[in-house]
Amino acid sequence: MSVPAALSASRRTAELAALADEGRVDVLVIGGGITGAGVALDAASRGLSVALVEKHDLAFGTSRWSSKLVHGGLRYLATGNVGIARRSAVERGILMTRNAPHLVRAMPQLVPLLPSTGRAQRTLVRTGFVAGDVLRRLAGTPSSTLPRSRRISTARAVEMVPVVRRDGLDGGLLAYDGQLIDDARLVVAVARTAAQHGARILTRVAASTVTGDSVRLTDRRCGQSFSVSARAVINATGVWAGEVDASISLRPSRGTHLVFDAALFGHPRAALTIPIPGEINRFVFAMPEQLGRVYLGLTDEDAPGPIPDVAQPTSGEVRFLLDTVNTVLGAALGERDVSGVYAGLRPLVDTGAGRTADISREHAVIESPSGLISVIGGKLTGYRYMAEDVLDRAVACRHLRASRCRTRDLPLVGAFGNPVSCASTLEGLPPSLVARYGAESPAVIAAATCDRPTEPVADGIDVLRAEFEYAVTHECALEVDDIVDRRTRIGLVEADRQRVVGVAEKFLAEFG
Repeated sequence: MSVPAALSASRRTAELAALADEGRVDVLVIGGGITGAGVALDAASRGLSVALVEKHDLAFGTSRWSSKLVHGGLRYLATGNVGIARRSAVERGILMTRNAPHLVRAMPQLVPLLPSTGRAQRTLVRTGFVAGDVLRRLAGTPSSTLPRSRRISTARAVEMVPVVRRDGLDGGLLAYDGQLIDDARLVVAVARTAAQHGARILTRVAASTVTGDSVRLTDRRCGQSFSVSARAVINATGVWAGEVDASISLRPSRGTHLVFDAALFGHPRAALTIPIPGEINRFVFAMPEQLGRVYLGLTDEDAPGPIPDVAQPTSGEVRFLLDTVNTVLGAALGERDVSGVYAGLRPLVDTGAGRTADISREHAVIESPSGLISVIGGKLTGYRYMAEDVLDRAVACRHLRASRCRTRDLPLVGAFGNPVSCASTLEGLPPSLVARYGAESPAVIAAATCDRPTEPVADGIDVLRAEFEYAVTHECALEVDDIVDRRTRIGLVEADRQRVVGVAEKFLAEFG
């Protein structure tokens, strides 16, 4: 089944009304993050009728607060978890070569060799990078997609990260991992691909009275409520999973990032990778990102208590990140240099381990006494495998008539090979537009009816007016925050956010 991939307010209204009228689907997914979107795509592409409901917006929760990395599993290998390490490398390769090569690129990671980096630590890092090369080869990812690691000269290290400390610098160790242009854009691409296969993607719809075969839904925009029965109900709400199924015990961990103007790092061409003092297998990364920014992260701190809609960093975490990065910089950065901060909560399975940093990132599929199926834990990189795992469980337990999983070789919207992404050439298009939309980029401009579609939404902000319109007409942006904070990431810097809020309001009024 193939239907248009455009998500809009009008489509949402029509599909919500149809769902209320029919009252039944094969699979109902609760949660519009990367896991829920992945489950919806897997189920719909197997030929099942699917509805995904999200009480806020796509990528509202943890899925937009990551490091924007598609990890190859090196950290897990160092802790002896070979299975999850290899799986992460495989899933990274699938994303980079088949599902979303337009959204994931090779990111060079530079570990500067300074006097503070002892011989033992250098050996450990180099051994780890070589092990990462082995993982890449075992996963079948070619070196043309992810180059192999190597040692580089001092001059080359300075060229890649100009602000690195020069005193005693003895070159660097360089490795490569996957980097997303943006995590929220991946969620939207997966959700739209699910819609392309017939899934109903319904944001601003809350779920209550959840059992294994029924859910009460409420449209948060108009207040209307109705019940839906399903042959399988899947809880993919991440850190909020325990609010849907009280039997689930999670131990959230907060990961914090700081946002800087890339000029403060000399517009780096590699992620500065800094071993955390006193730790064997943890690093802080200063990563060059879109919109002329650098993200510095991340922390791994216990976050007990009620789960907030939006997690807030602590002053201690900000100080920790600054102190760590300053160990390798020629000139120290301070809090005055920080232009934005953000934090997300990892939905870790509570194993009783001491530190959250030591808890396994393995996912789990759990069935409650009512029959509700929940998928918890895991990492963004493994979302596709997690979806396959939970759908296989649902198909077996509920005796659903479905084809085998197809998502290993399914190009997402924006990737060449997807029917929506029919561009023959991307020449002449703004590189920033291509980075966010891939082969769909020409359609973004062609679909625009606004004035001056190829001009930026504000001076110095590398987002086109056509992108704001497309967010409303094709990506189901229903509110200003959807456009500014998730379809684009302008809102990570409050000063930039204030400059475009009025523009977003006008686009919603005209096209919403």
